[in-house]
Amino acid sequence: MVDTPQSGMEQAILLAAERLFLERGLALTSTTDIAKEVGCNQALIHYYFRTKDKLFETIFARKAELLFSDLDSGGAAGASFEAMLRSLVEAHFELLRANPRLPFLVINELVTNPSRIDSLKLRLGGRVSKTYERLETALKAEIAEGRVRPMSVFDLLFDAVSLNVAVFLGGPILKAALDLSQDDYERLVEARKREIVEMLLRGLRPDGARPEGEDGSR
Repeated sequence: MVDTPQSGMEQAILLAAERLFLERGLALTSTTDIAKEVGCNQALIHYYFRTKDKLFETIFARKAELLFSDLDSGGAAGASFEAMLRSLVEAHFELLRANPRLPFLVINELVTNPSRIDSLKLRLGGRVSKTYERLETALKAEIAEGRVRPMSVFDLLFDAVSLNVAVFLGGPILKAALDLSQDDYERLVEARKREIVEMLLRGLRPDGARPEGEDGSR
C-alpha cells in the first residue's frame, strides 16, 4: 500500500473520523468506532495516523482553520468599509451554518487542551494578522472621517464572531424548546444573520442609526 497524502483509504478514515468526532467528541470516539464506520481494520488507522490523538489533531487543525478561515473574506478590492464588514460577517455565518457542530468541537477542545492554541496560532497567525490589519486600517479611516464611533478592531471582530457562533451554540436548544420545524428554524436562522449584520453596523455609528439606505426589511 502506498502511503500518499491523497490516498483513498486515508481520506475515507479522515471523513469518518471527522463525522464521529463532531458528533461525539474525542473522548467518546474510539478507533474501533472509526474502523467500523470506514469498513476497515484498526491496523489501517494506526498505519496512517499512528494514534487516535494524532488523527484528531489532523482533523482539529483543519476544522479550527476552517472556523476562522472566512475571516479572510472582506469583499472585493476597493469595497467600502460597510461592504467589507458585511461580506466578512455573512461569509463566516454561512461557514458555520454549513458546519453547525464545528464551534462545539473547537471550543471544547481549546478549553480542555489549551496547548492546541499554540499549533492553531502557527497555522492561522499570518492570515488572521493580515485580515486584522486590513480591517483595522479601514476602521481607522472611518473613525477619522467621523462615520464610525471610536472602537478597536479587536472588539469589532470579537462581537462578530461571538454573535455568529452563539446562533449555532444556542439555536438547537431553542429549536427543541420551542418545538420548531426545520423550515421554521432555518427561516429564523436566516433572519438572525441579517439582524447580526445590521446590529453590528448600527452599533458602529456615532448615533446608532441604521446604515444609509437600509430599512431593515430585507
